[in-house]
Amino acid sequence: MSTDLILIDTDADGITTLTMNLPARLNGWTVKMLTSLYAALESASEDPAVKVIILTGAGSYYCAGVNLGAAFSVAHPRTLHDFIATENAALFNRFIDLDKPILIAVNGPALGASVTSAVLCDAIIASDKARFSTPFAALGATPEGCSSVTFPRIIGEAAPRMLFDEGWQPTAQEALEIGLVERVVPHDSLLDAAKAMAREWIAAGRGRTFRGGFTRQELKAVNAEESQALASAFLHPRFLSGRFKFFWRKKKRSTALMFFVLWLTSPAWRLLL
Repeated sequence: MSTDLILIDTDADGITTLTMNLPARLNGWTVKMLTSLYAALESASEDPAVKVIILTGAGSYYCAGVNLGAAFSVAHPRTLHDFIATENAALFNRFIDLDKPILIAVNGPALGASVTSAVLCDAIIASDKARFSTPFAALGATPEGCSSVTFPRIIGEAAPRMLFDEGWQPTAQEALEIGLVERVVPHDSLLDAAKAMAREWIAAGRGRTFRGGFTRQELKAVNAEESQALASAFLHPRFLSGRFKFFWRKKKRSTALMFFVLWLTSPAWRLLL
């Protein structure tokens, strides 16, 4: 069953393709998009007919990451901190807890949490139009989605370039060279290639795996720690001022003003954390 935001297709081989369908907003993870995605992942994971899940995006982007404006509201600092930490951990645990193999088919640019969550899946296959961005340092944020441990183990010396000051955004070919993705294919053949790869998995009787040799328990523990650190970073004046300026430039005045109020009052309310 498809929704407007997640298109669902299951073929005779037991491959379920989930397509994030909000191209006007670059398939960004709004509250509604995440709710629909969670439901689709859970349904596919529980369906005995489904052997492999493929996740991809409609339009020119794979996913622009989490809608940070929707993650905030004016509340008691401890309440806001707990909310951010809880929701962030829940997002990535949805991927960690999946029992079915999941293949990410990146059809275009992927940003932030959509990249780190992809690394928590079994493999990534990329269109030659894909690009990967994790601009945490530029935002004043900290690594998320277990990237503080998965990136160093999986992409080695390239990890600091993506996670810290440089903010490198590798192309699909560069991502292949550093081991971030498993295959790169022509854009127009992405889904065909992803399904062929999924059939290889089914024929081999492959179950759920975690890249880098991590266990589910290890990843969930790291996710919990990172989520606490990220919540603290999100309430830091540097992050709040950056979000205010970003949303003001985008003419999203109400969201910008919310961040401005949080930024302006942060010296007082941070004492309550």
